[in-house]
Parts: sequence; C-alpha cells; structure tokens
Amino acid sequence: MGRTVIDTTGADFSAPPVQVTFDGLLFDMDGTIIDSTAAVEKHWEAIGNEIGVSPEVILQTSHGRRSIDILKELAPEKATMEYVQYMEGLLPKNYGHDAVEIPGARTLLQELIDRKKPWAIVTSGSMPLVSGWLDVLSLPHPSHLISAESVANGKPDPACYLLGRERLGLSNSNAEVLVLEDAPAGIRAGKAAGCKVIGLVTSHTVEQVMEAGPDWVVRDLSSVRYVEGEDGKVTLEIKDALVLLN
Repeated sequence: MGRTVIDTTGADFSAPPVQVTFDGLLFDMDGTIIDSTAAVEKHWEAIGNEIGVSPEVILQTSHGRRSIDILKELAPEKATMEYVQYMEGLLPKNYGHDAVEIPGARTLLQELIDRKKPWAIVTSGSMPLVSGWLDVLSLPHPSHLISAESVANGKPDPACYLLGRERLGLSNSNAEVLVLEDAPAGIRAGKAAGCKVIGLVTSHTVEQVMEAGPDWVVRDLSSVRYVEGEDGKVTLEIKDALVLLN
C-alpha cells in the first residue's frame, strides 16, 4: 500500500501564504481526499479482462471520469449504471488495503465539520464506491454528495459542480465557491461552473494540472489550512503553492 508519487522536480512550490475566503467548498474524492490508484489499477485489470479491453487502454483516460462514460466508449454493452454500481461497489471491498488518505484531507474536513461550514463531495464515482471508501478509511460522510448517478454528463462537464453549488445553496453567481481537484477534467469542470479551483499534483504532472487552468496548484491538502470564517464563510490559508508565472 502506498501513495502515488508524482515527480515535481523543478517545480517551485514556494509561494507565500495567502488567505482567501469562500462561501463553501466542493471536494473531489479520489486524488483529493484519498489516493486509491493502486486499488483502481487492480480493479480495472480485473474489469478489463472481463470485458475484453486492455487495462492499459482504460487507465490512460479513466482518472477523474465516470466509469459509465469510459464504458460507453470501450464497452457500450456494459455501460449501465447498474453494472457500474455493482463493479465499483466491489472495489473498496476487494482492495480496501490499497487506498490511503491524501495528506491534510482528514484534518481539513474535520475542521469544516466541527465548525459547521458548508462543504460537499463532488465525484465521478458511484454511491457504492464513495460510501465504501469513506467507510474503509473511517472518513466523514458529507451531508451533500454528488456522485456519478447525480448527473447525466460527467466531468469535464460542469453539471456536477453546478449541482454541488445548488446543494449548498450557493447557485448565486456572486457566491465564492472553491473546488479542490486533482484531475484536469475536474479542474475544467470546476472552472466552467464559475468556481475558484485548487489543483492538487497527486495524480497528474504539474504541466497537466497547470494546463487545466486552476487558480492555485499545491502538492496536496497539507498546504490548505482552515483559518476561520465569519458569518458562515470559510477562510483558508494556502501555503507552499506553485509559483505561477504570468
């Protein structure tokens, strides 16, 4: 069991701390709260063998996207939500020991819960997958969860993050909402939904994350600290972010 290590050699993660205030936070799941890369690779190898598609082909485009969208492209006959829920429900059960927390995730979530601040999980995973991982790792379940079943179109379509804003009561364009994401597809979805985005370099290269256009780039959530927020708002300190050259 281990965390995916991305080579950040040459990247300058030394930006001075900044404090930013938001009305609510929307978290991606895999690569942002947990790292299940090792489990997912084993899972897709098994599924790939079952459906007759090379696991390597699946893994090239799967991260950050819904399984049903991948299956529509590679094995249309299996592209049903019932099948996705069944196969993803097995993932935490069969490979639970292969997942780890992203540094800083548990602390940040607990701070938000303790202070009753608005947050939600917005993920490409199905309900059985997300619930399974949260249970296996003893992580808190959110009051609001937008999963693969919640929208017709997955990331990079902004529908999931627009729904996340709605669930938090922050659909108003004046509301400042922060998305925390690792996958380029998710970063683009967050930006298209009118949110600020922190991109984590946990599953993709610095270049891939930067190309998606986040507002900040950090190694992981150990660089994001809850400070305080007045009147229901959330103030965060973002430190050791990538120095962005304009």
